[in-house]
Amino acid sequence: MAEMGSKGVTAGKIASNMQKKLTRAQEKVLQKLGKADETKDEQFEQCVQNFNKQLNEGTRLQKDLRTYLASVKAMHEASKKLNECLQEVYEPDWPGRDEANKIAENNDLLWMDYHQKLVDQALLTMDTYLGQFPDIKSRIAKRGRKLVDYDSARHHYESLQTAKKKDEAKIAKPVSLLEKAAPQWCQGKLQAHLVAQTNLLRNQAEEELIKAQKVFEEMNVDLQEELPSLWNSRVGFYVNTFQSIAGLEENFHKEMSKLNQNLNDVLISLEKQHGSNTFTIKAQPSDNTPAKGNKSPSPPPDGSPAATPEIRVNHEPELANAATPGAALPKSPSQPADASEVAGGTQPAAGAPESGETPASEAASSSLPAVVVETFSAAVNGTVDGGSGAARLDLPPGFMFKVQAQHDYIATDTDELQLKAGDVVLVVPFQNPEEQDEGWLMGVKESDWNQHKELEKCRGVFPENFTERVE
Repeated sequence: MAEMGSKGVTAGKIASNMQKKLTRAQEKVLQKLGKADETKDEQFEQCVQNFNKQLNEGTRLQKDLRTYLASVKAMHEASKKLNECLQEVYEPDWPGRDEANKIAENNDLLWMDYHQKLVDQALLTMDTYLGQFPDIKSRIAKRGRKLVDYDSARHHYESLQTAKKKDEAKIAKPVSLLEKAAPQWCQGKLQAHLVAQTNLLRNQAEEELIKAQKVFEEMNVDLQEELPSLWNSRVGFYVNTFQSIAGLEENFHKEMSKLNQNLNDVLISLEKQHGSNTFTIKAQPSDNTPAKGNKSPSPPPDGSPAATPEIRVNHEPELANAATPGAALPKSPSQPADASEVAGGTQPAAGAPESGETPASEAASSSLPAVVVETFSAAVNGTVDGGSGAARLDLPPGFMFKVQAQHDYIATDTDELQLKAGDVVLVVPFQNPEEQDEGWLMGVKESDWNQHKELEKCRGVFPENFTERVE
């Protein structure tokens, strides 16, 4: 019997729940069709919109925070492997090996501490903040269902109130066969029974309406208080979360900066001990565009003659009279003629040192073979042509030598020359030698000079390795 009773109760609850679902579904259909009015609260609907927006923002923040933590962990692993590589290549006899190992250990501990503090002070706080949303969300949904129950009960009670007059009219004028066939004394009892039955239904509908209204209002009042409070709390939560992240990151970078400085000091001590084995890194652009500010010539295509600087080495044999005091040493072909030679004057006296030469340099020149590396120096106006003494007045002032472009060069600045393969350029010295960058020359294209004869307007810089000297 107990089992039957329990089964009956369970069956009754199931039937009651099914009846509620059917009633709610019917009420929603009538509301959508416009045959039944719906209770609306615009202020509460705005609170629900704010709640959904706040939930979406918090969920996104939690997702991005987890991504950030995953990135921190990945950086930790990459830094750890990099330090392990440094420990492996750091040879035992190098100075600072123990300090480098200690720095690597502290680096690993710093990354671990940073990650753990982010979890404790940001991620766990984020999880706690979002933990309150599911309960409130379910309560909002339940309030919606209770609102439908309230509207349904209200409509049912209103329908009974509207049908009250019709029922009274039916009671006053019996139309059924039973009422017509009943004796006069019995008709009064039937009328009283119908009135009592109608009143009972009306009373039950009124009780259900009051009950549904009470349940709905209790939930509605609680949510009306909690939702605005939750919405306003978002500002403080965002401030605390991002302040924690910013503070932790700031402290992390400060400590990491100290470790990096210590590692730099260790490497400097290593460099001082092995300074003779310094490795110089030269930047080489990937295209023909030189870097601004500090120009560096771009490499020409492989296999070109201009790819290798021109170095001419002359091994001059010692002259028989080189050891004789006062004998003048022969000049190399690359040395310019003296001013006295250009003017047809006399040679300096035997035994007198030439201008710019010291006795020590004379002794070195007389005792060793002459190894002359041809370089290009700026000449004065009216450079000597082949040592004949005739000034070349048809060339720009300060002309040094001619080069021919072996490759096209596209100028990237207003002070550069744009060259095509085959162009001849007349090289002139820089006005300010300090402005000359390594691998760059100053010049004017021969065609422009022949046409304008104006050096200031036509000259420009160009990469030396795109050209080859022709004169």
